[in-house]
Amino acid sequence: MDIQTLRQQPHLSASSIQSYIECGLQYKFGKIDKIKSEYTSDAMLFGSCIHKALEKLHIAKKDNRELPLERLLELWESEWQKELKKHPDIRYKEGESVDTLLHQGRKLLTTYFKQRPQDSFKVISTEKPFAFNLEGVPIPIIGVTDLIEEDSAGNIIITDFKTASKAYSSDDIDKSFQLTVYYMEVRQNGLANREILLKFDCLVKTKTPKFQQYYTVRTPEDENRAVRKIQKVWQGIEKGVFIPNDTSWKCGYCMYKDHCDKWFQKRQ
Repeated sequence: MDIQTLRQQPHLSASSIQSYIECGLQYKFGKIDKIKSEYTSDAMLFGSCIHKALEKLHIAKKDNRELPLERLLELWESEWQKELKKHPDIRYKEGESVDTLLHQGRKLLTTYFKQRPQDSFKVISTEKPFAFNLEGVPIPIIGVTDLIEEDSAGNIIITDFKTASKAYSSDDIDKSFQLTVYYMEVRQNGLANREILLKFDCLVKTKTPKFQQYYTVRTPEDENRAVRKIQKVWQGIEKGVFIPNDTSWKCGYCMYKDHCDKWFQKRQ
C-alpha cells in the first residue's frame, strides 16, 4: 500500500507522535481538526526534494547502475521546480530564496555524491512505506523508510537521510525516536531474527557543505520505552487531551500560529 493511501486512514507516525508530545494543540489543529497549514516551510520542501533525488541515486545502485553526478543534479533541480509550482505559499527563512536553496541543494548533493562510502551493501528498498500495530493502540503506526540495505554478513542497515543546519550529536542519534520506530517496524515485519543497524546520512548546510554519517543500534529496552510512549500518546489523543506549549522555540516557526493565537483568546 502506498504512503498516500496509508495517510488517508486513521494513523500515527513518528512525526505526529513527536508533534503531540511537543505541542498537543498543534497536533490537534493538523491531525484532528484537519486545518490547512498557514504556509509551507522552505526547509520541509527542501528536504523532501533532496530525498527524492537521493532515492534515484539508490535505485540506480539497486539496479547495478551508476547515476552520474550531473544527472543527479538535474533530478534535484527538476524536483525543486516541480514542488515550487505545487506550493506557492512557501515561506523562506531570512536570507533564503528559491535560488539560494537551489544552489545549496546542488552543493549538498555534490558533497554527498563525492564523499559517500563506496560500500558493497545490497539495496533492499528505497522510500518504502510501512504500517504496523501495537497492543493498546487501535490504529497503525505508519511511515516511510528512506533506505534499507543488507551487508555481506546479512546485517540490515536502515538509513534515514537528514538535511540540517548543524551537525548532530551522538545523543541526538542514540535517542532518535524516529530511528527507534524504524527498528520496531523491521522487527515486526519479518526481520526480527536479523542484526539491525541504524544510521543517519546527514547533509549539513554549513557554508562549506558537510556529509556526516552516524551509526547507532537499538535494544529491547529502547523498544519497550517507545511502545509505552506511543500507548500514552494514544490515550491522551483518545481522551481529547491537547495541551498547548506556547513557550517552545518552535512557536516562531509554527504553521498554525494564527489559529493558536485565536484559540488562546477564546473563553470556555
